[in-house]
Order: sequence, then C-alpha cells, then structure tokens
Amino acid sequence: MNSQHVKPLDELMDPDWAKALAPVEPQIRAMGEFLREQMKQGHHILPASHNILRAFSIPLMSIKVLIVGQDPYPTPGHPVGLSFCTAPEVRPLPKSLINIYKELVDDLGVDVPQSGDLTPWTRQGVMLLNRCLTVEAGKANSHQGKGWEIVTDAAIRALNSRTDSNGHPLPLVGILWGRNAQSLAPLLTNATLITSAHPSPLSAMRGFFGSHPFSRANQALMEQGASPIDWSLRTQAV
Repeated sequence: MNSQHVKPLDELMDPDWAKALAPVEPQIRAMGEFLREQMKQGHHILPASHNILRAFSIPLMSIKVLIVGQDPYPTPGHPVGLSFCTAPEVRPLPKSLINIYKELVDDLGVDVPQSGDLTPWTRQGVMLLNRCLTVEAGKANSHQGKGWEIVTDAAIRALNSRTDSNGHPLPLVGILWGRNAQSLAPLLTNATLITSAHPSPLSAMRGFFGSHPFSRANQALMEQGASPIDWSLRTQAV
C-alpha cells in the first residue's frame, strides 16, 4: 500500500481475483488511503502491508473450501494475511488456533500440528479469509465497519458464482465459525455450509468442540465430486 507507486490489482493478487474484484477496486484503494492516514497518525497496522491482500493470492478457480475469520490477530508478529494462520515461528500459538488444532486432532486423529502455519491448506484450495483485512495492533475489531466488508463480501459473491464449462457451480464448502462468519450464509447459496460456535476460548465449549468441521468438509467435497483436503499439516516446518 505504498502511496508512491500504486500497483494494479493483478500485481497484488491472482489475476482471476483481480478481475472478479475490479468492481470494488475503488473501495480497495480507499482502504489503502485509510491505512496510510492511520499510519501517519502513529497507529500500528497489522498485518504487514505486503500481506494485507494475501488471501487473494490463491487462484480463484482452485478454491474448494472457504474458512472465514473476523479480523487479523491484533498481536504484532502473529497475523500473516490468512485467517487463523500465523508465521511458523510464532509461540505460543493464539488460543483460537489451539482450539482449532484440538478439534482437528479429535476429528481426524492426526498428530498435533507443530506450528500455526496453515499455508499447506491453501495450496490445496482452502481460502482463509478474514471479513476485515487489517486491524490496529492491540485493538481487536478496530477496523470493523471501516469498509473492508464491502471488499470481502464481493469476494465471497465471486467465489459463490464460479461455474464450470457447463454452467454448473464449482465444488465449494463454507466453514463459518461464529455469528460474524455465519452472517455470510446468504452469499453462499452454491456452497455446502458447516457452521458452529467460534473456536475462541469464550465460545468453543458452546458447540465448536465436537463439530467435526474437517471430516464434514471432506465428505461434502467428495459428494460434490471433488478431492478431499489433507488437513494434517504434516509438511510444516517446526
């Protein structure tokens, strides 16, 4: 988001995403201006600028599963532009991610992942998208309602409207944890939806644990004629 050189969208994200999000490009630019003004005022914005649009680096047509988060982790060093994901070296892991891993192990019987790096999922077509793409350090939800939702809602509509050469919707599973994510259900008319409480410590005991989102997602993908996801994260660097 360097004001000295405004890059075209197709240099900031997958070309198909750039095309799909062209109608909201003015809003993306407006958010860039908002962030620059915030930084001028001395606010520490997360994640790093080169990671803000990272979720859109995954090819649009490759996505099979959408996992929606609320906003980036507000702890400096934690957010990397993908919902719930951290850099490999982050310790300790965020509590929501610890709970996601507990459910992953209980659901599929895999080993406990050794880092918070979820990029192996993205390489298989899992999109990790936050509703708001930035946050002020130390202030969760501080950019809620500032305009990112216009962009991410447009992205979800684009994801939902993809079709194959015969005009049939492409396989898609939406994993919506918590009320904020579940408010997007009306935009995902062509997806199988898996919903539960949020994995945060405040709500995980209210229906997240035992919800089996990973095995249910794979079952839904196979029913749609798509290959399942290897959720194990065995390829992580420790």
